[in-house]
Amino acid sequence: MTALSGIRRSELGDALRACRGALIGVAIMSCVINLLYLTGSIFMLEVYDRVLPSRSIPTLVGLVVLAGGLYICQGILDLIRGRILGRIGTALDEALNARVFNAVVRLPLLVGGRNEGLQPLRDLDNVRSFLGSMGPSAFFDLPWLPLYLAICFAFHVLIGITALVGAIMLVTLTLVTEFMSREPAREAMGLAARRNDLALSSRRNAEVLVAMGMAGRLTQRWSEANEKYLLGNQRASDVAGGLGAIAKVMRMMLQSAVLAVGAYLVIYQEATAGIIIAGSILSARALAPVDLAIAHWKSFVAARTSWQRLNRLFEKLPVQAAQTLLQSPSSRLSVEGVSIVAPGDQKPIVQDVNFALSAGNGLGIIGPSGSGKSSLVRALVGVWQPLRGKVRLDGAALDQWSSDVLGRHVGYLPQDVELFTGTVAQNICRFDPDANADNIIAAAKEAGVHDMIIKMRDGYDTEVGEQGAALSAGQAQRVALARALYRNPFLVVLDEPNSNLDTEGDEALTRAVRATRERGAIVVVVAHRPIGIEGVDQILVLRDGRMQAFGPKETVLAQVLQPRVVPPHPIKIVSEAGGAKS
Repeated sequence: MTALSGIRRSELGDALRACRGALIGVAIMSCVINLLYLTGSIFMLEVYDRVLPSRSIPTLVGLVVLAGGLYICQGILDLIRGRILGRIGTALDEALNARVFNAVVRLPLLVGGRNEGLQPLRDLDNVRSFLGSMGPSAFFDLPWLPLYLAICFAFHVLIGITALVGAIMLVTLTLVTEFMSREPAREAMGLAARRNDLALSSRRNAEVLVAMGMAGRLTQRWSEANEKYLLGNQRASDVAGGLGAIAKVMRMMLQSAVLAVGAYLVIYQEATAGIIIAGSILSARALAPVDLAIAHWKSFVAARTSWQRLNRLFEKLPVQAAQTLLQSPSSRLSVEGVSIVAPGDQKPIVQDVNFALSAGNGLGIIGPSGSGKSSLVRALVGVWQPLRGKVRLDGAALDQWSSDVLGRHVGYLPQDVELFTGTVAQNICRFDPDANADNIIAAAKEAGVHDMIIKMRDGYDTEVGEQGAALSAGQAQRVALARALYRNPFLVVLDEPNSNLDTEGDEALTRAVRATRERGAIVVVVAHRPIGIEGVDQILVLRDGRMQAFGPKETVLAQVLQPRVVPPHPIKIVSEAGGAKS
């Protein structure tokens, strides 16, 4: 357990230390269990040295009853110890699963696509599974090995020396197992993660694979990845299994060696017949924890690797400190010299963007593909942190809010819409367990999707399926729009909200944007089609990540579409060099 928890303090270590009482109880039980393990040796010693010479049946019956009771106690304690260890693993999982899940969600926003996917959840499973296995029992029993060796020496020096030599050989084998299994186990876990990621991405894009005839080629890639995983896993299993087999053979040889030494001592009348059997049982019991540790070494190495990886993840994503609860924003959005870099990258996508919007404003962001529009709106909702500059709501930078609190004031419709398994109502209310039906229906009506929902088979209780598969792309986008408008957020950001909409959906979108502005909210819309920006009054033009123009919609569009016409209103034009003129 010490090897698993490590020396330095960590969140994982703290979670395990919270189970200190249970671990102390397991240690005490291990003490009693290991003392009870002496029952077999003492029983055989008494039978050979006391019962057989005296031919006393009452003595034999008494010894059998006593030994039986002790064996029952040993079995009960062993059962309880195993259950406690299993519950320690469960308690550790319960203490950390929310933290790990939160890290899985936040990690892509920190390092982008170069993350470990669901590996942290598998790591927590590895640690919990090991704690619930027989592996930890071996580590609790190992400290008792000197006691058994001392009793062997008490029987006779030669028996003690034989058992000690066997113990040294098995401990050496354990160290060899550690050295030889570390790298194969790490390699196998990495190959498993890559294989799983390929399977998940193929499943998400099943339609593309089948429609474009890519299924066969991806199957080939999967087979190659799976073959590498199997080879890596086989190497790890071969190392652990081979050394485990050697350990078993050595333990059996040691037991026979102790019998042979005992027989030699009996022949020369230096020991009794009972010592032969008792010494053999005792030496086997002394080395059983070593044998058990080697047998579970593969899972121990996997758990230790997972433990270390989780510690690194928690260090990279520390717990967010509680922040002072600010007043709800109600008047202004300011973007001050914002430059944006994609998570895990270093090249700026958006540079030096400045603008401000007041309550009731609607901003349309236009520009060619790859100009940084989606990157900018991700910074506006706090998903990506700016490299430089600040995004402020009522003067407070977004990082002064926790994500949960900020989310109450923000409605966001991303470019790639994805609903979550659940009902339409649950998706609209963002899975708020205390959601009010009136608020859900109000959001649906504001998004113009209420009539569409009530025509579904179960209305608002219709299951959307995994990733919204039960709905069409247009229906999913309109439900996601209602989700963005739920409970009247102050800032509503819509990235390509009409990409899957028909004419009716476009009209509903425009009405929703205007209604949202009328209640005093700020709306930001990214659009490639003019219909997407009908409901806004301001336009921001991006090109190559830089602001080209910002101002009233009619003025900016006139300047962009007809550059030779003098604009009727002042307009801020930002040159490539960064200078500005009016």
